Amino acid sequence: MIRSLWTAASGMAAQKLNLDVIANNLANVNTAGFKKSRSDFQDLLYQNLRSPGAATAGGGQVPTGIQIGMGTRPVSVQKIFSQGDYVQTKNDLDMAIEGKGFFKVLSNGDEVYMRSGAFKVDSEGYICTSDGDRLQPEFAIPSGTTNITIDSGGNIVAMGADGTELGSAQLTLYSFANPSGLLSIGGNRYIPSAASGDPVEGTPGVDGMGTIAQGYLEMSNVDVVEEMVNMITGQRAYEICSKSIKAADEMMQLTNNIRR
Repeated sequence: MIRSLWTAASGMAAQKLNLDVIANNLANVNTAGFKKSRSDFQDLLYQNLRSPGAATAGGGQVPTGIQIGMGTRPVSVQKIFSQGDYVQTKNDLDMAIEGKGFFKVLSNGDEVYMRSGAFKVDSEGYICTSDGDRLQPEFAIPSGTTNITIDSGGNIVAMGADGTELGSAQLTLYSFANPSGLLSIGGNRYIPSAASGDPVEGTPGVDGMGTIAQGYLEMSNVDVVEEMVNMITGQRAYEICSKSIKAADEMMQLTNNIRR
């Protein structure tokens, strides 16, 4: 009877984590460049009371055996890097990556990577994020610039009022062998890990790298309807596990109340 209590408790703990992940997805439904997460679970050890294929006294063979599971546990929370929807902003410094790749910015001396392309200009004219992290490679918009164009290949050109070119730069993107292995550090930023592999630099639109769309932002890839269904499913699973604990407790109570 005690086994069922712990088994059901492991299910409740797993569903609590599942709801935490779903809540974070829903909280970031309007966060530009956000990638949703998914909880993965696996069953625990089994108590083998009778192994499948064991020989019987009559010389036969047990077809299935008796295996009793010990519950479940979370094994990973995986980032899903599917493409999010695009929103047109008509802001010259807003950029969306169409396809594979990440922007690289410099944050406190560290190289970090992001999908959000909501860039601004700092006091020195450099293209940067809302936190002041400069886009790499750095590009300072020259004084007197009235128009900035960014083509799909990542070529940034600053134009003056008379149409002359005041400066230009080539934007590069970075890809990873396993994007799901990147370590999220908040602020729409990621850093490489041993699981993600080293960043591979590339030119937008070349060798499978994504292209750049100026004046657009990639929004979150969270599907609200899907997350709501997952939340209801997780809530019901949590409720069923709690009822299993209650049922086991009532059975133990009946056993304790037996009188000779």
